Amino acid sequence: MKFTIPEQYHQYTLSEIFQELKLPKKDLHNLNMSKDILINNQQAKLTDKVTTGDNVELPTPIEKSNYLSSYRYAQMHYEDDDLAIVMKPKGVKTHPNDLKESNTLMNHVIYTVNSDYVEPIHRLDQETIGLLIVAKNPIMKKILDRMLEGNEITRIYKANVKALLPIKPQTIDMPICKDKFHPNKRRISNTGQRAITHILNSQMIKEGVCQLDIKLDTGRTHQIRVHLAEIGHPVIGDLLYGDSTLRQLELNSYKIEFIHPLTKETISISLDDN
Repeated sequence: MKFTIPEQYHQYTLSEIFQELKLPKKDLHNLNMSKDILINNQQAKLTDKVTTGDNVELPTPIEKSNYLSSYRYAQMHYEDDDLAIVMKPKGVKTHPNDLKESNTLMNHVIYTVNSDYVEPIHRLDQETIGLLIVAKNPIMKKILDRMLEGNEITRIYKANVKALLPIKPQTIDMPICKDKFHPNKRRISNTGQRAITHILNSQMIKEGVCQLDIKLDTGRTHQIRVHLAEIGHPVIGDLLYGDSTLRQLELNSYKIEFIHPLTKETISISLDDN
């Protein structure tokens, strides 16, 4: 794990940096015991202070993901030493349910990137296309997991629904649980997990079709699809929650934006960028 100290971390100790990033105590302890920490190519400790522009190198746990290589390239929209933002095609699962599978996005990613460790930070439904974040080492995985949980990663989706007029901006705060009668479905229930979906704005793109910009605060399975169906506007092409007979789900993960935890640069990637 290599990075250059940004101005925001000037005169911090490395320990203070990773405490601020809420790295678990076990990982902090392991780093604290390490003799392989380098600052400007000099052996250092986690308690040493750093200054703007210092080059830091930290050991990361030697872990490998168990995904088979697909020998197919993933479409990369952003990549550095620690993370990547990749495109998930329609009809491709985010990750395998069985380790013998080799045609999911993670199988493509592990073939594409120079890392034996690749793990998704969030997931997209099989029929949803769009951008997805992948961690390339276990430390970054834990940092990004915490950032996602803390709502520090902005995820914007676009969904097309049937409507006669634009749909007003609103927040849908309805808990979601498994549907015991349909194992592949989810439903609204007071006993479910809290799920928050924001409709930011909308526009009519043709007669009877409204395109929504949606932001997620949580990431429950089928969350957008369940919430939009509940308010009477299921995603066009949704066989599970709508009345569609054509399997062409008009939903995509359109934009991802967050502050890079190590460089403090704003990472903002959208499907319009390429």
